Amino acid sequence: MPDDLRRLAAAHGVATSYRNERREPVEVDADVVIRVLGLLDVEAGTEADRRREVNRLDELKSAGTLPPTVAVRLDGSLHTIAGAVALTAEDGTRTEMRDELPADLSPGWYRLHTRDGGESTLVAAPPTVPPAPDTWGWMLQLYALRSERSWGIGDLGDLREFVDWTAAEHGAGAVLLNPLHAPGPTHPVQPSPYTPSSRRFANPLALRIEDLDAYHRADAATRAEVDALRVSATTVRIDHDLVWAAKRDALELLWRTEGRPDPLGDAATSTGLRDWATYCALAERHGGRWSRWPEPLRDVTGSAVAAARRELAPRLAFHAWVQQRCAEQLIAVRKSAHDAGMTLGVLHDLAVGVDADGADAWALADVLAAGVSIGAPPDNFTPRGQDWGLPPWRPDRLAATGYAALRDMLRAVLSHADGLRIDHVAGLWRLWWIPPGDSPDRGTYVHYDADTMLAVLALEAHRAQATVVGEDLGTVEPEVTKALADNEMLGCAVAWFTRDESAPGEPLLPPAKWPTRAAASISTHDLPTAAGFLRGDHVRARAELDLLDDVDGEQANADRERAEWLELLRSEGLLDENADESAIITAMHRLLAATPSRLKLISPYDVTAEPRQPNLPGTVDQYPNWRLPLPQTLEQLRADPRVAEITAAFRRG
Repeated sequence: MPDDLRRLAAAHGVATSYRNERREPVEVDADVVIRVLGLLDVEAGTEADRRREVNRLDELKSAGTLPPTVAVRLDGSLHTIAGAVALTAEDGTRTEMRDELPADLSPGWYRLHTRDGGESTLVAAPPTVPPAPDTWGWMLQLYALRSERSWGIGDLGDLREFVDWTAAEHGAGAVLLNPLHAPGPTHPVQPSPYTPSSRRFANPLALRIEDLDAYHRADAATRAEVDALRVSATTVRIDHDLVWAAKRDALELLWRTEGRPDPLGDAATSTGLRDWATYCALAERHGGRWSRWPEPLRDVTGSAVAAARRELAPRLAFHAWVQQRCAEQLIAVRKSAHDAGMTLGVLHDLAVGVDADGADAWALADVLAAGVSIGAPPDNFTPRGQDWGLPPWRPDRLAATGYAALRDMLRAVLSHADGLRIDHVAGLWRLWWIPPGDSPDRGTYVHYDADTMLAVLALEAHRAQATVVGEDLGTVEPEVTKALADNEMLGCAVAWFTRDESAPGEPLLPPAKWPTRAAASISTHDLPTAAGFLRGDHVRARAELDLLDDVDGEQANADRERAEWLELLRSEGLLDENADESAIITAMHRLLAATPSRLKLISPYDVTAEPRQPNLPGTVDQYPNWRLPLPQTLEQLRADPRVAEITAAFRRG
């Protein structure tokens, strides 16, 4: 690869090499680097192209021009910004300065003004996110938590009842939820919470219809009509389409009964809500994939979209009204957690990206890389790599726009959360970009300004007083681990992977040596449940779907890991020699309770010995991903003696 191409790629954050999961160096093909640079509007195909771009970058550097976004940490240090003469706060207050930020500057968003008339965004962030309290709680796939009042799917009413119950009876201090981001409004409804249409808005399938004020204000005949739409809670598979059809009809009926209120008529309505409602209205008319809409409608700022907003105003009003109802119930859940005395409260999961044909990809196209998909490079488990089908942020456009899109997304989720779990937190540093039409092995890493990304996160978490957990499982660069610690963010510790990597054979860690700065759990939604692990169901399920090249080898490895776990539990005095599966699962939870990890999380899937995991990576429709309800209703779960037995270990802890 030419040296000038390497230098140019480095200047734009495009990797020309990386280390794989075995820490071996891998060179990226030059043509892949050139294609990715092109996606950042950098022409690099010829030596002349590269020379022009290098000269442009050199001119900017010599001019001493401030970058479009500047991030500082308010840690008591003196911050010098050459050429800065004033800054304007969010409330419009202007403060004169001369190259140095005021010593008493408060955390916030500012506009920096320079002598030459330029402006930059200043992110003034606290040194860390709010520290996490030492507590324990549950991690829930909300859709799977159903009660006798549910409409075929777990809802926010179920969640409030769960929170009140577990806080009062068990002393639980936290509940971590799967992403509650919004899917698109059309069928088929995307069941995966990790492929949302929007990360800025909430999933209306989670609404408890009977808890709406509009339902209580309706007359008896209207309530009866709504009640008749209810979907049975006893289905063996969650049917997201059936649930949305029923709840949409109920919401339409209640909205009309309320006189078709239009929240978008309020001058304070956000541009984001208007764009979301517009997308929904256009999707109802033209289909959920905006890339197939008539071309003029693909530009959110165009005149055709403005005309469509006027024409479809009633549909915009409906979808905006639904989001208001979602916000009300999410806030009510958070208040319930506080009123119940939870130490931490409700944590929400933030998906790593959005559907390429969804609402955010349409409305935020100016800061997303068109046609690009993120994923993972080839490794031992996925030799062809992974393509997640999600478009990435463009680092240059984020900076140019003052990271407003990242800020707004974080604010939206944190507005009803006490904490945030960030899926694939390493994505704040880099993401694997796959150019349009290429396979996952024909990609490379694109790096982000992690210091600024973390500063934005710290500022918004500070304002929300929210704990932050970074999902750092798998191969993670050392700089990520260090930054999580420096920022008071928790990492993740999962029982199946928590091993002593410095010892021969990498044995399982005893509980006393588990990491302190971690959200610890037995499993996750992508991994075997406790019963599934003990029974080898994670091998059987993949073998039946022909996902394994060496079934015997996988089974032998599963048997070896099971034996290793039994030995650890016995050595810790947690398990008798002839214990049955129920006793083993209880012992696993007691081991988790004995760890020093700051946040300990248990799952109903593990407690109830459900062998099927919520999601089986590498499958879409071959396995019922995101469609499996818990084996018990909320009412049955409350009466299950296993819950009392297992939670007792955490109460003692």
